Amino acid sequence: MSQLRALMLGVFAYLIWGLSPIYFGMIASLPASEIIFHRIIWSAFFCAIFIFFYKEHQWWKPLIEQPKYFLILFTTGMMLSANWLLYVWAINNHYMLEASLGYYINPLISVSLGTLVLKEKMRKLQWVAVLLALLGVLIQIILIGELPWISIILALSFAMYGLIRKVVPIKVLPGMMVETWMLVPVALIWLLCSPEWITLTPAFWTGHWVWLCMLAGPLTLVPLILFNLAAKNLPYSTIGFLQYMSPTLIFLLAIFYFKENFAVEKLVTFGFIWLALCIFSLDTYLTRKGGKLTCR
Repeated sequence: MSQLRALMLGVFAYLIWGLSPIYFGMIASLPASEIIFHRIIWSAFFCAIFIFFYKEHQWWKPLIEQPKYFLILFTTGMMLSANWLLYVWAINNHYMLEASLGYYINPLISVSLGTLVLKEKMRKLQWVAVLLALLGVLIQIILIGELPWISIILALSFAMYGLIRKVVPIKVLPGMMVETWMLVPVALIWLLCSPEWITLTPAFWTGHWVWLCMLAGPLTLVPLILFNLAAKNLPYSTIGFLQYMSPTLIFLLAIFYFKENFAVEKLVTFGFIWLALCIFSLDTYLTRKGGKLTCR
C-alpha cells in the first residue's frame, strides 16, 4: 500500500472519530447507558461479519492455547465500554470540551504509563511535555476550582486499555471480536434489568431508531480497521500527528456546533496542553528522523 493511500485511510479514521459527536447528538434522547448497550450489541454483530472475511482463519488459536486471554479481554472490554459510556455521557450533557481535553492528554498519559509499567525510558522533552500538561490541569483546579475528572478518566481509561492490549499478543479485530461478544451477555442482562428503556418498546424496533443505533457498530469498527491499516504503512511520527485530529474536531464541534461555553480559564488549560503536545510531537518527529536533541 502506498503511503498516500495509507495517509488517506488514517485521515478518514480520525475524521470518523472526530465527527462522531454529531452522530451521538442525533440519538441524544436515548440515555448514555442505552446507547452503549447498542454499541456493544451492534459492534459484536458487525465484528462477526468482518471476522468472516479475516485473512487469518485460525485467529482463535492463541486464545485456545492461552485461556487467560479471555479474562484479560473481558477486562479490557469492560474498560473500553466504561470509556464509551463516559464519552457519550459527556457529549449528551454538554461536556464535550472536557472530552476533547481528555483525548488531547491521552498520548501523554500513555507514555507515562509506559515508563511506570513497562519501564520504558522517557526522553527529556517528553518529561517537559508531561509536566506542562500537569501544570495545565493544576491551573484549571486553581482557577475554576474543580478537577477535570471527565478528561482524566477518559484519558486514563483509554491509555490503560491501550497498555493492556499492547502486551497481549492478540490482533485488533480478533481482540475486538472476543471483547464485544463476551460483553453481549452482560449487555442483555443490563437490558432485562432496565424495563424502562426505550429499546424494549415495539415502537423502537419499528421506527427509525433501530437503524440509527445499528450505525454504532460500523462507526466503532470501521475507523479502528482503517487506523490499523494506516499504522502499518505510515511512519510512527505521522501517526503521532494524526492522532490530534480527533480531539481537535471534537473541540471545534463543541464551540461552533454545540455552542458550549469556553471560559478563559479553560483556554489557559488548553494552551498548556497544546504547548505540551507541540513539544511531544517535535520530540517524536526528531527521534524518528534521527535528529539530535540538545536537551538530552
